[in-house]
Amino acid sequence: MVDNEVEDVIRQLEHRISRLEGVLHLEKMITESGGKIFATNGKTADFHATMKKCKEAGGSIATPRNPGENDAILYFVKSFNTYAYLGIKESLIPSKFQFLDGTQLTYTNWYLHEPSGKGEE
Repeated sequence: MVDNEVEDVIRQLEHRISRLEGVLHLEKMITESGGKIFATNGKTADFHATMKKCKEAGGSIATPRNPGENDAILYFVKSFNTYAYLGIKESLIPSKFQFLDGTQLTYTNWYLHEPSGKGEE
């Protein structure tokens, strides 16, 4: 009996999660790419506040590692007609960038002559 009860609880939770994800998709608050979920609260904040909110939600600031993930972030940029912060920083070598943890970027999709530091990257 216990196994059946656990299975019922799991099915109920999966159903509730599916409904919540559906609502968030409709509200353009989440999107997915490669098994990762990208989310926003749609509010404007500075970089440090954004990092804090991501951590509070159990995630991290978006770091595109391939074209699909880049498109997931671009979805929010277009939906909210704004910019997005990325989990990338300039390294000690000028004009070279790395992930916030210091590891080297393996994917970029900068515009020509970017990043320039003028906010148009």
